[in-house]
Amino acid sequence: MKIFVDTAQINEIQETNSWGILDGVTTNPSLIKKAVESRENVDIKDYIGQICETVDGPISLEVIGLTAEKMVDQAERLYDTFNHINNNVVIKIPVNTKHPDSPGDDYEGLKAIRSLATKGIPTNTTLVMKPEQALLAAKAGTQYVSPFAGRIDDFIRNNIGLTRGKDFEKGAYQHSDWLQHSSYLHLKPHYEDLEGNELDDIYTDKGVNETMAKVTDDGIPSGAAAVASIKQIFEIYNLDTQVLAASLRNSRQVREVAEAGADVATIPFKVLNEMMNHYKTQEGIISFSQDVVPEYRELFD
Repeated sequence: MKIFVDTAQINEIQETNSWGILDGVTTNPSLIKKAVESRENVDIKDYIGQICETVDGPISLEVIGLTAEKMVDQAERLYDTFNHINNNVVIKIPVNTKHPDSPGDDYEGLKAIRSLATKGIPTNTTLVMKPEQALLAAKAGTQYVSPFAGRIDDFIRNNIGLTRGKDFEKGAYQHSDWLQHSSYLHLKPHYEDLEGNELDDIYTDKGVNETMAKVTDDGIPSGAAAVASIKQIFEIYNLDTQVLAASLRNSRQVREVAEAGADVATIPFKVLNEMMNHYKTQEGIISFSQDVVPEYRELFD
């Protein structure tokens, strides 16, 4: 699985690149905003150019238009402005840009992807929330689809699942197969949405069939499960589009999308740090350091 860093902070990109594990970078308008606001007198062209130059791998830059015509025009501008620097620019296109203030329809993203594909401009389809969207984007000719695993988890927890209405931190973990996981047993008092089904009933075929729709997003129980579903569909039909797992909130989620076969995971800098930390590793390095005898230390003097 390739690893991209999900940031526009040049210091984070440079640091991650120094580890020897970085394959690319994903940015979006929100990440660009954070990077620019933390600096003074930023020349945005020079800044983005520095990002492109730093990493010898795909750099995703996102359009801001909502119609196919505007997105294609903006994509061409971004590509012409930055791709010559390191030949690594990929244009992020939202899968659906339907907006109350936009004259477009549900298919503006697909139209833009198809048009850019004919021009040889690679795209990364963003804001994918279900496998059906990913399939259509792949058919339109995109190089990457980005299912937003963390936001899918948020939606299921806050709007559909057994824990609806409860407060969760952004990095909270959503188990990809809660029906088979004992950690959900403590949720028995919160089963109001199951219309009288007892906990034991859930583990019967009838219980699963009757309640699954109420605790998943149309059969998808988590963001990691959405990644797995998309990967399976693409493999069945030999689609070349890569599955780029995005909106990853914690290291366990990274592990699950890796197990699901994601081609790429784009990971926030703080989650990359989380992936490297474990109490027993620290305990071991302390123990080893304390046990170094003088005779062994002399080998390195």
